[in-house]
Formats: sequence, C-alpha cells, structure tokens
Amino acid sequence: MRAPHRVFESILQRDQPGVSLVQDGSSSLRSSTGQRYFAKLGSPSEKDQYIGEAESLKAMESAAPGLAPKLIDCGVIDSSTQERDGDVGRPYFLSEYKDIGTLSTTAAKALGKRLATELHAYKSPNGFGFHVPTYCGQTRQDNGWYEAWTECFDALIGGLEDKLRAQGGYEPLCKQITQVRERVIPSLLDPLVIEPVLLHGDLWSGNTGVDRATGAPVIFDPSSYFGHNEADLAIGRMFGGIPGSFYTTYHEHLPKSEPREQYGLRQDLYQLYHYLNHTVMFGGGYAGSARQKMDRLLREVPSKWSGSIRIA
Repeated sequence: MRAPHRVFESILQRDQPGVSLVQDGSSSLRSSTGQRYFAKLGSPSEKDQYIGEAESLKAMESAAPGLAPKLIDCGVIDSSTQERDGDVGRPYFLSEYKDIGTLSTTAAKALGKRLATELHAYKSPNGFGFHVPTYCGQTRQDNGWYEAWTECFDALIGGLEDKLRAQGGYEPLCKQITQVRERVIPSLLDPLVIEPVLLHGDLWSGNTGVDRATGAPVIFDPSSYFGHNEADLAIGRMFGGIPGSFYTTYHEHLPKSEPREQYGLRQDLYQLYHYLNHTVMFGGGYAGSARQKMDRLLREVPSKWSGSIRIA
C-alpha cells in the first residue's frame, strides 16, 4: 500500500506519537492502530470549499454529536508539511471514517427525530447566514449575516440569478427569478415568526445514509448556514427522495411553521433554490423544472401586496 501525504500523519502524531498511516482506498486511510480516516487534498482554488465543509461539520458536531462524521483537521499545507513543489497552499481535510449504507426506513425515522430535536434546535446568536462561504455542490454561497430570513433567502436566490446571468442564455428564466424575488419571497417569508437554526444545507438522499457499524443515521457533505428549518426539508423530496418516515417523524417533533396552509408553497420555493442551483451546475435540463416551480409560485402568489394567497 502506498503512503498517504505526510500532512495527515503529522496531524495524527500530535495526539498519537509514532502512529503511521497507509492508504486504504481512494479517500480512506488506516493507521497503525487500526483506525480508519477519511482524507482528501485539493487544489489551492478549492481552499474556501474545504473550509466551508469543515466549519459546517464543526457546527453540526456541536449541535448533534455523531450525526455527521467528526472533523479532525482542515487547513492548508505549508513548508513544514509539503512533499513536493506545488504542495504549499493546497487545502487538506481529515475526518473520522464511517462505512455508510443506504438510509433505511427505520434509520430515516431516527434521522427525522435527531434533525428536529437537535440540529434544528441549535440556534444562531448572530442571525441568519453563516460566518464563512459554503458550497452547495460546486456552487459558492457567500453567506454573511442577515437580521431577517427574507433577506437571507433572497440573497441566496440572488446569488444564483447572478451566476445564471453571467453564464448567458437564461434571460427569460432570470426575468422570472426577479419576479419571484420581488413578489413571492416577501409574501411567503415575511409572515414567518422563526429563529435561525443550523441547517445541513444540501440534505438530499445522496447525502444521507446509515452507519453500518451502529445502524445509526448519518448525514454528510454539508453546506451549512442558519436559516428556516423547513428549507432543509425541500431537497429531500427531490432526486429519488428520503423515505416518507423521515418527514412524518420530523413533524411529530417539530410542527410545520405558521401559516401552516402555506407549507407546500414554501417547500416549492425552497426546492426552487436547488433546481436553480442544478441549472447553474449542469445546464438547461434543470431549467424546465425551475420554470415549472416559478410558474406555480407566481400563479399562486400574484402580488406581494395581496391580502391572501391561493392554495392549490
């Protein structure tokens, strides 16, 4: 087996003098004590992405210990740990390793309870947003702090609109996005009375699983920020979907926000973010799904000044 980069050994030797490592798979390492770790190295341009994931995991460990892999260290290679020219400035990431299987119905129930009672009970003292940029897939979320959820979510959608305008070819789609930002976001989000809680940020089924060693649910690859808890539920109904037992159990512990009759429209709005993000990352195939969401939202929320909202 080939030896991993020396930066990882140097990290572990702080607390385990004399420990050695071998590569045990494309991204996993095994120590001389038998412990396995998840490790990766990036290019200098990926530094913010690595930091965003690391800070997300640190926050999640504080909120819900063991629900996500525990971060061990994340940083940038310097002259003391470089192995070759070009290493300095490369980001590294080291966490515990979990052998993850497909999320079962039973584990989905446990995940729903832990999200509702732990992760989504962890509140921010600074408002809505996050202290570093995070990445939903490959898309940078600049974050920052906002007093109001309406302002925070509008900034997230606005960031995607800016990226689509920069790519070109999405002028009709961007016109709809502008209408959603002007009419729909204030109408649906201004009435909410909520506190900013910690979100995973990209909680689709592919970022969930079960720890094969314990049977406990696991979530990973976060893009965290503090926001409305319901925003974390939307993408789980997309792309194959998280088992329905997750949602039933979740809302047994954390009811839908008031006004409850607008829950479905809020889910459409929060799903729109992910359809737009997939359009940014993968192209026009997802633009049709985004357009359908916006058609419904603009139809059901005709004006931000309207006194009532039609519920289909």
